[in-house]
Formats: sequence, structure tokens, C-alpha cells
Amino acid sequence: MIGAIIGDIVGSRWEFNPTNDYNFELFSDENDFTDDTICTVAVADAILRDRDFGESIHEWCRRYPHPMGGYGGRFAQWVRSDNPLPYNSYGNGAAMRVSPVAWAKLNAFGMLPMAKQTAECTHNHPEGIKGAQTVALAIHHAIEMRVATNQPNALDISEVLQKCVKFSGYNIDIKKENVINRFDETCQGTVPVALWIIGQSTSFEDAVRRAVSLGADADTLGAIVGSIAEAIWGIPEEMQMKALEYLPNDMKSVVLRFYDRFVRNSFLSGYGDEGAARDLILEELQEEL
Repeated sequence: MIGAIIGDIVGSRWEFNPTNDYNFELFSDENDFTDDTICTVAVADAILRDRDFGESIHEWCRRYPHPMGGYGGRFAQWVRSDNPLPYNSYGNGAAMRVSPVAWAKLNAFGMLPMAKQTAECTHNHPEGIKGAQTVALAIHHAIEMRVATNQPNALDISEVLQKCVKFSGYNIDIKKENVINRFDETCQGTVPVALWIIGQSTSFEDAVRRAVSLGADADTLGAIVGSIAEAIWGIPEEMQMKALEYLPNDMKSVVLRFYDRFVRNSFLSGYGDEGAARDLILEELQEEL
């Protein structure tokens, strides 16, 4: 989940000012969280509190009505509505917010229906639902393989991708010249590209850099790629801590409580000792909130 938030924050400054420079500065004063982070936090909070996903997303987006980059037109109408209803969207917003589900539901039979629920409160078009489920499935299979091997560097990424292609029917045999600098906000135009980027990458940072420097929908593609890359390679401690600095305390609290409940005590010892640092931050936040 932090992987999605990092991808969003890193990509935020390039959403409407695209770059093809792989060596761009990751974090700066021009970066911030966008609607992608807000919705991801809302999904995590709904899981923690066992509440309806649509209600949680609606509440969190109203709490932060003017994020960097704003909300898309139809989604903004949904946020403003006092009776929000799904609007048959197949936008990539369904895929960028789903990552907490894969960590909370390690069994695919529970995970896929929950992934659908996170999407269909707004994105109830079959392509929107499929996009969310495919991203969740990619994270799920990566987690399973890390459990089996306990060696992230030995992970067979192609096997993860093949399972996603079999499930979704997406074509990830992509040529860079066909997708570079192409802004596509649909699930069917974004998720296959995200999977293709994962297949080219060698680390979490490499994956996020590739996603953002493609010159496409930088924050959302960064969020989707980051969410999958986290499950494959883990995330350097300093990058996790830096991303948390951008979040207000209520979001930070949700993220840290989610990791404490669903990730910290799992097999992912590859996260190093930063759990102690997160514990200290969480203790301080609980005193403030």
C-alpha cells in the first residue's frame, strides 16, 4: 500500500508536466499526495473499520476536497453528491486504490470479491472492475511467491505476469513507442502498461522511475506500478519514511495502523527494521489524534 502512495507522490509533479527523464528528482517541494493516495487510504480505512468502501471513499474525498491535481470530472460529481451512485466508469481510478485489499485478504477467493467491491461503488463497468481485480491479483501472486521462496531477488516475475494475463486477457506485449507520452485514464489502457513496466524492472525504485518517466498519467501509473512493485521487491526504509512526511496525520495513522495489523507480522521481513520507526511515529500520532 505504501508503494501506491509513493508512486502517487513521486508522479504527482509530472501528471500535467510530463517528463521522459529517468533520473528525475524523486521527492521535492513540488510533490504532494493526490486523489490516488486519498482513495487508497480510504480503502485501507474501510478495511480497518469494516465499513462500506463507497462510504469511506466518499467521506475521505470530502475531507480533502482539493488535492493536488484535483478530482476527475465525473468522480468529482460523485464526491459532491449527497447520494453518490456508481456511474459505469472504466477509469484507472479503480486500479490505483485497490492495493490494501491484497494485503488484507491473502486468500484469492476472498480478495477478488473485495477488490470488486472497492471498484463498483464508482467504477462498476466490467473493465473498471477487471482493472482493480487484476492489480490486486498481481500483488497477491507476488506475495504468494515471496512466501514460497523467501528470496525476493529470485522471484520469477514472468510467472506473476502470466497469471494476470490469463485472468484478465490483457496484452502486455507492448512496444515503448506505442505508449510513451500517451495519457490514458482507462483501466484497459493503464493496467497492461503497468504490468509491462513491472516486467522490465529490477527494483522498486526502478519500477517507479520507469512508470513516471514514461510521460503518461504519471501519478496514477506510478501508484499502480508502485503497489505491485512493493509486493515484489519491498521498499527501502528511507523511501517509506520520506513518503510519510507528505501525509497529514489522519492519513499517516491509517497507513501505520494498516501495516501494523496486516503487514508487519507477516513474512515480509525484507522491510528491515523500520517497523520500529513506524511504531514510534504511530505512538506519537495516537497521542495527537
